[in-house]
Amino acid sequence: MGFAALVMLAATASLHAMPRAERHETRHEIEHLEDAWRDAVLKGNIAAMDALLADDYMAITPTGILQSKEQALANLRAGTVHFRSIDLSDRKIRLYGTTALVTSRAEVTATGSEGNVSGSYRYTRVYVRDLHGAWHIVSFEASRIKEPGEHR
Repeated sequence: MGFAALVMLAATASLHAMPRAERHETRHEIEHLEDAWRDAVLKGNIAAMDALLADDYMAITPTGILQSKEQALANLRAGTVHFRSIDLSDRKIRLYGTTALVTSRAEVTATGSEGNVSGSYRYTRVYVRDLHGAWHIVSFEASRIKEPGEHR
């Protein structure tokens, strides 16, 4: 059995070992963190975003650019992208031991250095619980949902 299969087996075993009430509470905690992320982005709250992102955070933006925690905070500070609204739907949270995987759809109204970046996006965000029990975002990737006939 390969290493990846062993990791998935261990994660699945720990998921089933987690009591139902704890799984429910953890999902609620992650939902709260997702809302905190959204609010931090909309309000340009650097301190809140700094607390949410792990030191080794890495994102892949919708344009395919890698972005570290420092770069994400610098962009938020500079207002590189100005978000007017972010409406989230179709959120799914999956738990694997000390890891939570969130997928969602975001309807975004925003402008960036390249102009209007409003539109529909799907994203994946990964949280990991640290040794003190706090959850931090370690990874994020977003993709734009293209409308029929759209070429970008």
